[in-house]
Amino acid sequence: MSDLIKATVKRGKVRQAVEQSLIKRRKRNRRFRMLGLAAVMLGMLFLGMMFFSIISKGYSAFVLTEIQLEIYFDAEIVDPEGARSPEALAAAAYGKLVKNALRKAFPQVKKRKEKRKLYRLVSTGAEQQLRELVQKDPGIIGTRQKLWLTADDDVDQYYKHGENQSRLKAQQLAWLAQLRARDALRTSFNTNFFSAGDSREPELAGIRGAVVGSFFVILITLGLSLPLGVAAAIYLEEFAPRNRWTDFVEININNLAAVPSIVFGLLGLAVYINFFELPRSAPLVGGLVLTLMTLPTIIIASRAALKSVPPSIREAALGMGASKMQMVFHHVLPLAMPGMLTGAIIGLAQALGETAPLLMIGMVAFIVDVPASITDPATVLPVQIYLWADSPERAFTEKTSAAIMVLLAFLVLMNLFAIWLRRKFERRWD
Repeated sequence: MSDLIKATVKRGKVRQAVEQSLIKRRKRNRRFRMLGLAAVMLGMLFLGMMFFSIISKGYSAFVLTEIQLEIYFDAEIVDPEGARSPEALAAAAYGKLVKNALRKAFPQVKKRKEKRKLYRLVSTGAEQQLRELVQKDPGIIGTRQKLWLTADDDVDQYYKHGENQSRLKAQQLAWLAQLRARDALRTSFNTNFFSAGDSREPELAGIRGAVVGSFFVILITLGLSLPLGVAAAIYLEEFAPRNRWTDFVEININNLAAVPSIVFGLLGLAVYINFFELPRSAPLVGGLVLTLMTLPTIIIASRAALKSVPPSIREAALGMGASKMQMVFHHVLPLAMPGMLTGAIIGLAQALGETAPLLMIGMVAFIVDVPASITDPATVLPVQIYLWADSPERAFTEKTSAAIMVLLAFLVLMNLFAIWLRRKFERRWD
């Protein structure tokens, strides 16, 4: 009887110890989940702060300030010979027309120093606006037109952000107050930001040249890295014998995926520019460098997609009499292609945001013209952001943030497209 009591007491103690252990384990699990949730929330908080900072600084770059002036297209200035030749119209001093209009709007300004301050209210890009108007319609020569002209960046910052963000003098502020009272000052959508190339003047700077350069670079990267990466993955996964050589190649592919991107830039500088003497700052060289950087990612993703196809597909194809080549290209590759495309898009999204390798091959140069081919000097959007962030002009701060917003939009769209491809074409195997 005493042994039964002792056994019962012992089982009770064991049960109590197990229950206490379970309680402690559940507490530890709850603490771990809470720490994980806190880490996720903290990360989302920092991400939200980053996006808020970028958007709050960059949204104003999508609008620009304009000043309305009555421009007299004086034939003695625009076309004194009256030939209406394209060369004469292009070479005319349209800046004089803007200065004449400003002096007429503010007749009280007489001193030379005051006139210089007055002229700085309007951007130098106004001359190009007038030139384009005359070239498009020479019939306006000799007429008066009320036109909205681009304001200087200091005026733009004052109108959008107040005096704290402006370097204007008190006299210039008084002139702007008069323009506002006449309803001759307004903001409108900044089409220059999307249609113009880079410029030393912040109000004239745009991202078109950088976007076109990025398009050429990504086009070359896609055209080279996707077929090469898929072909390498198919060979290594389906045809290559398992020996020391293939093990060596696989190890190096995995190692290349972790190599800093600037190393690829140094390789491109040494091989493509110094050895092959390809043009510096060209999208062709940028695409070749990014191809080297993207290849390991695409090969690894493509091999993973091939491995995800069940062996039964291969066995069934071979059992029906298909050759190994037919089995791979008619059955395995179509089923693995969605995963391959997803990996390729993710690799291209990574390449789109790269800056360091492109700096090494000279794509950091100041490029005003929009590139027309893959051999023209060009820059890319991340490098353009880098250049603007380093500029001392205050107005470039909002341009930098706005360009980051555009780049992030491209990256988000590319990743969403990769997710859509995977969900649309993905097959689940039971």
